[in-house]
Parts: sequence; C-alpha cells; structure tokens
Amino acid sequence: MICAGIDIGSRSIELVLVENEKVIETRQTDTGFDPISQARKVMKGIKFDQIMATGYGRNLFEVAYDDASTVTEIKAHAAGVRCEFPEALAILDIGGQDSKSIRLNDQGRVVKFEMNDRCAAGTGKFLEIMAHNLGFSLDEFGPAALAAQKDLQINSMCTVFAESEVTSLIAKGQDRQEIARGLHSSVVKRAVGMLNRVGAQGPIVFSGGVAQNPCMVQMMADALGKEILVPDHPQMMGALGAAMIMAAKQ
Repeated sequence: MICAGIDIGSRSIELVLVENEKVIETRQTDTGFDPISQARKVMKGIKFDQIMATGYGRNLFEVAYDDASTVTEIKAHAAGVRCEFPEALAILDIGGQDSKSIRLNDQGRVVKFEMNDRCAAGTGKFLEIMAHNLGFSLDEFGPAALAAQKDLQINSMCTVFAESEVTSLIAKGQDRQEIARGLHSSVVKRAVGMLNRVGAQGPIVFSGGVAQNPCMVQMMADALGKEILVPDHPQMMGALGAAMIMAAKQ
C-alpha cells in the first residue's frame, strides 16, 4: 500500500509517498494564493492508496478531498522526525512563517509544545526580509553571517522595527556581515527560549526550511552546547510524518 502525506504550509507544499515504511517519492512547490490548486498540481500524475494532510491548509484539503484524513502539524512533525532520528527527544521547527518547539518522551509522543504562528519574528520570513535589506540572497545570507568576526546587537525582533534598525546600521557604515550575524543571533535567542520553555532535553532535531541555513545550525549548537541534528531534507518532516501516521493506521 502506498500512503501519501501532504503538508500544506503558508509558504510551501510538500508531498511524501511511502511504501512499506520507505520513502519512494517527494515533491515540493510554492503554496501561492490558491493552496488547493497548488496541491492538485503537486499530486498530478502520482498514485497512492491513502492520503493524510497536515499544515495550515489541512482543513481546506479535507473539504476538497472527502477521503483525506488530517493530523496536526505538531503530531506530524514529531512522527516525521522520529522516523529519521529515533533517538530524538526535542524538535525545533522553523518554517516560512511560524516556529515551534516540541518535547517528546522516550516513545516519541508529544509531551509539551510551543508554537509561534502570529508573528513573523524568528521565522524564515524574518530572515528573508533582512537578507533582502542587506543585499544578500537567501542562500548567501547564512554563509555571510558565519564569516563575520562578531555580531552587532539587534534590539528588536519585530520585523518592522528590525528593518528600521538595520537601515540605521547600514547608514552608519556598519559591516553587512556583522549585521547579518546579529540578526541570526536574535533569532537563535528566541528559538533557544522556546526550547527552554518546553523543557527540551536530550537529542534535538532542527527541522523546517530554516534548518538549511548553516549559520542558524552552528549558532544553535553553540548556544545549546551540543550537536544539533538536521535531516537531509528538513522541510519534508511534516509530510513524512503524515504519511507514516497514515501508513500505521492501515
């Protein structure tokens, strides 16, 4: 039996197909302005027996597809991460427009979580806007911040106020790489706070698109004093988890 998991997020849609507990195909596309049309596009030409949706658009998907099941993002990410890292006891997921910290027990069940989905602060969108303001592409932003000799303190995590602060620092002739590192540092402090509030201990997995940023991974490891585990495809964890949960029900 082939089971599909689809994660309809605010910025992107991921699709994972599993058969006999093995991933056989993955796909990804932008969410755009019509999530269901984009979901149809990403599913075009594939065959599966059952599908489970997660993410912001899961309820819309369930309405559009009567035979679809749904699962919360928290449960889906927990299942996906444990599939990749069975030893994981905590998860930090930072996506395009939200961030979440999750604590798991030894069996992989969610014990406690915290989610920020009301503000762009500390998310991929925040980093994307700041990269643009500094004249970096998103791919350049992390390596540029890593190359800085020091970080400049950024006082505001509000995207609007941080933009003004960055503009002021640029006008004063401050180094772009040091500003970039300061921005990464402010996101890391917020993320560490979220992990601390859920009592995260043991192996920590960093998932979501922001986990592809090398500066974020390194600074998180430095701040926590331990190695941070990162999946090969960190943005796929929600869809993978949904597919695995669906498969377990069969």
